[in-house]
Amino acid sequence: MQPTDRLRPMFYEEPLLPEHLDFLPELARHTTVPLATGERLYGRWGFKELISQGAVDLIQPDLSHCGGIFEGRKIAAMAEAYDIGIAPHCPLGPLTLASSMQLDAWTPNFVIQEMSLQMQYNTNGDLQDYIKNKDVFDVTDGYLKLPTLPGLGIEIDGAAVIEANKEGLTRYDRDWHHEDGSIAEW
Repeated sequence: MQPTDRLRPMFYEEPLLPEHLDFLPELARHTTVPLATGERLYGRWGFKELISQGAVDLIQPDLSHCGGIFEGRKIAAMAEAYDIGIAPHCPLGPLTLASSMQLDAWTPNFVIQEMSLQMQYNTNGDLQDYIKNKDVFDVTDGYLKLPTLPGLGIEIDGAAVIEANKEGLTRYDRDWHHEDGSIAEW
C-alpha cells in the first residue's frame, strides 16, 4: 500500500515551478495523487500547452493574473474539453474572490475555490475590510453562498477604502531570500 492510498489527498498543488511545466507528464506517470497547477500562468495561451499535455487534473487560474472573469471562463472551457477540473487561485481581496465565485457558479468543471479569508498572511487586514456586506463570505459547512447583490454581489465600503488610502499602501511582503542572500521561490 502506498502512503497516498491511505491519505487520499485531494491534489498536489504546484508540484513544479511554472517554468518547468514540461516535466509534468513525467511526474504524472509516477504518482496517483491528482496534480494541480496554473496559479502563476497568464491568459489562455499560458494554459494551452499545460492543458493539452493531459498531465494535470486541475488548473488554478487566478482571475487577477489571467485576464478576469471572461478569460477565466475561456481557460475553464479549454480545460473542460480535456476533462480537467478548475480550482481558481485567490489569495487576494473581495473583488477577486467575488469574481472567482461568479466564474465558479457557471463553470461545469468547477471543483473547489481557494480563498485567503482569515489566513495567516493577512496580518494587516482581511477580505472583509473594504466591504459593507461582511457576511457575504461567511462559510457554512465548508461552503460559500453565491453573493446575490447586483454585479459581483459585494458592496464596497468607499469610506474604508479612502481611509486606508490615507495611510498608504501596506503590502505584505515576505522576505523571499535564502540565508546566503539569493532570491528564494515563493
